[in-house]
Amino acid sequence: MPQTSGPDAVPDPSTAGPLEAGPLEAGALELRVVGADEHLAFLRTRPSASFLQTPAWAAVKPEWRAQSLGWFTTRPDAAGPAGRMVGAALVLYRQLPKVRRYLAYLPEGPVIDWQDPDLARWLTPLTAHLRREGAFGVRMGPPVVTRRWSAADLKAGIADEAVRRLDDLVPLERSRDGARAVSQLHELGWVPQAVEGGFAAGQPQFNFHLPLVVDGRPRTEEEVLKGMNQQWRRNIKKADKAGVVVTSSSGSAADLGADLEAFHALYVHTAQRDGFTPRPLSYFRTMFDALSAEEPDRIVLHLARHEGDLVAATISVRVGTHAWYSYGASSTEKREVRGSNAVQWAMVRAALAAGAEVYDMRGITDTLDADDPHVGLIQFKVGTGGEAVEYAGEWDLPLNRPLYKAFDLYMRRRG
Repeated sequence: MPQTSGPDAVPDPSTAGPLEAGPLEAGALELRVVGADEHLAFLRTRPSASFLQTPAWAAVKPEWRAQSLGWFTTRPDAAGPAGRMVGAALVLYRQLPKVRRYLAYLPEGPVIDWQDPDLARWLTPLTAHLRREGAFGVRMGPPVVTRRWSAADLKAGIADEAVRRLDDLVPLERSRDGARAVSQLHELGWVPQAVEGGFAAGQPQFNFHLPLVVDGRPRTEEEVLKGMNQQWRRNIKKADKAGVVVTSSSGSAADLGADLEAFHALYVHTAQRDGFTPRPLSYFRTMFDALSAEEPDRIVLHLARHEGDLVAATISVRVGTHAWYSYGASSTEKREVRGSNAVQWAMVRAALAAGAEVYDMRGITDTLDADDPHVGLIQFKVGTGGEAVEYAGEWDLPLNRPLYKAFDLYMRRRG
């Protein structure tokens, strides 16, 4: 994994800039509206970007007005001529009731050079454009890593009664690029959004990653398996011995047919058991239709069956070198056959085969208190041998303070 502190620090791939050919020299950047095709073509030049910043994600959120934006150079530099697209953003506009004013939301974006010591040249034209579009405020989630903790440290922290949260542990790494970006956001007037236990109203601030590349070399299946704890390895073997079969399929909702309906039925069962509100089947149909139309292997459905019974089901998403575990479900029955471990292992193997560098198990809370009900989720993910990763979180910039305050008050009362 990259070293992000000390004299030999190297760039963190999650905060890598938009140029592969060479450095982007300081200078003015032009922002303009671009089409979905141009937006997607730019993302394909990147190692990766969040799937929430792909043009297809706009179709998944039809209740928001969507717009693709691009940043362009205004003069030649060491990497090429002027007029090159060097950054992109998917903006989702949510209208206030009864007035034509909007919250402009950039989930896990924008896709810009977050290592730039002058973020103002990216963000100033962005906020000027959004103001002209009628935005009363802007919310974004910079894809900037600030700290990491190893699985071994997390395990020790959970066992230590004096440790209650991730902040009580010395991190494995602190990102200088992340700290600099956070400092600039403060200076530019952006406000970090308060989170409860690491969960924000939008995207999670703390995630769990399983690195699939170490020191620039892809890991083998054997190496990843060896890095898991004994219980994970035992459960994967137990599922295999019990005859659990995992199938994976991609395509539109029509292509998946009854398999997607079976996933949703198990997902609703899981929601009832675990106490969360499930999304409707129509949401997943839209998600598969939109993302698979953009890239055939962007989104995949995984089903784990034992003797014909569906015991676990998941949805994975991949953009370039980053693969996500997006949704999951499991049966209350037949838990002893370890379908959840089997389907996770199948997704990890698929990510390795696709050349992914990170398998992202998504959000965790920041609790390490053994008595906290959320700690079980962390323990499950820690068993893979991965690492906890803190992002900069979501940030707001009020453009119309009276409207922003009214919106903020409404959201607080609603929450």
